[in-house]
Amino acid sequence: QVQLVESGGGLVQAGGSLRLSCAASGRTLTSYGMGWFRQAPGKEREFVATINWYDGDTYYRDSVRGRFTISRDTAKNTVYLQMNSLKPEDTAVYYCAAGQPQRRGDMIILEVEYDHWGQGTQVTVSS
Repeated sequence: QVQLVESGGGLVQAGGSLRLSCAASGRTLTSYGMGWFRQAPGKEREFVATINWYDGDTYYRDSVRGRFTISRDTAKNTVYLQMNSLKPEDTAVYYCAAGQPQRRGDMIILEVEYDHWGQGTQVTVSS
């Protein structure tokens, strides 16, 4: 089992920045993909970004590409989501997730491909 604990959410003004952290424990993550998802009030949960633990490859949804950066610290078993130029529409509960792609190095972006989830952290961007 993989346990995930998010932190770093909060309230920020539009244009500001936040960094989310996701500390993982329980398993070696070499074969895992790590992702960030978010869910705004009244909306479905949506993919934000993913990173392959094995080689560090990343992929983003279009609306955050260029503003958000996902990264990993293999020594700390932690994944980060640096969020810059935040907009009110980025307001949501952000979830960290871990899943195992069928082939090492593949990107996984579908919610169903992730087996382990954190509890979520609230990000609120005021206008």
